[in-house]
Amino acid sequence: MGANGFLLKIMVMRKTILILLLGIFSIQMSVNAQRYAFVDTDYVLKNIPAYQAAQEQLNQLSRQWQAEIEKIYQDVSEMYKTYQTESVFLSNEMRISREEAIIEREKEAKIMQNKYFGQDGEMAKRQESMIQPIQEQIAAVIREMAKEEGLAAIFDKSSGVLYLDPSHDRSDQVLERLGHRK
Repeated sequence: MGANGFLLKIMVMRKTILILLLGIFSIQMSVNAQRYAFVDTDYVLKNIPAYQAAQEQLNQLSRQWQAEIEKIYQDVSEMYKTYQTESVFLSNEMRISREEAIIEREKEAKIMQNKYFGQDGEMAKRQESMIQPIQEQIAAVIREMAKEEGLAAIFDKSSGVLYLDPSHDRSDQVLERLGHRK
């Protein structure tokens, strides 16, 4: 799965959680007159030059690594075409040798793809090192604003809850009512 597929899964999961939480909090908002706010983190990120620079650097790396992988797959394709053309003239041992070489080259491509774009691959590591500090700064500012303005919760316009006042956490009460004491 490429980086885009991984990000898509995260976005879908975040939107599902947002819908559930909005339903829960809309009930709570009608009962309590708490203050809530929304933030569009996509908009915020798009307006931070360091984030834009990091995104561009990640995109360049992604294109470079994808080109390396595609080159290997192109080699595999050419090796296979050559093999098909010449296979009638090859001895059984030579055919097996060529087949193994094709399979090995294809494995190299898959290994490289996982190395760059796998769950713990270079792209994930680079995103974490470049993007996470910016996201942490945004989260700190949101927490600070929530406390200053006395907000019970701040929601991200596109993905879910960014801040919840811990005093509104009812998890222990739910556990207690279910018969699971803390």
